[in-house]
Amino acid sequence: MEEQTCYTEEKQWGRVIAAVRSEEELQAALTSDTKLIFDLNPDIMTLPAKLKKAKAAEKKLFIHLDFAKGIGKDGSGLLLLKRMGVEGIISTKANLIKLARERGMFTVQRFFIVDSQSVQTTVETVRSSLPDVIEVMPGTTDKVIARLYQHLSIPLIAGGLVESEKEVMAALASGAVAVSTGRRELWSLFRSEP
Repeated sequence: MEEQTCYTEEKQWGRVIAAVRSEEELQAALTSDTKLIFDLNPDIMTLPAKLKKAKAAEKKLFIHLDFAKGIGKDGSGLLLLKRMGVEGIISTKANLIKLARERGMFTVQRFFIVDSQSVQTTVETVRSSLPDVIEVMPGTTDKVIARLYQHLSIPLIAGGLVESEKEVMAALASGAVAVSTGRRELWSLFRSEP
């Protein structure tokens, strides 16, 4: 696998990532100890204000491009986002990951694992699209996380259905560098970390 840029400064994003879908959840994430926020409901009309709030709170805001409203899912849309100040995107689509990387954006590629063939497909896709990080869903599949961790040399995030401290710790112990979750009580789980 060819060398690629990697988001190695884990302390910049923490071990738990806030996944938000509403303005209320965003406000809670902005005042939590989480350092990185995944916006799962981005809208071109509200994105500038969200980015401004995130910057003021010293948080990074990545947007899930597949769910974005009013933003083209192409090279021009990605350039617009970059000009607006979006540093990173999340997508399940390999072509968008490649386009975003070409434009100097940080990329998180999401994969849904449903069976052993999904694991192999994930490995093959990652080797082709070369995202900076992958997010594996559901994030409660420790065995899958461990298997992917063995086959890939890029950081892995566990996301989806992570609802307890025990599940966070299991995902991290299996090789995930972080966990994304919508559970507010988990956003400050590692409060004492720098």
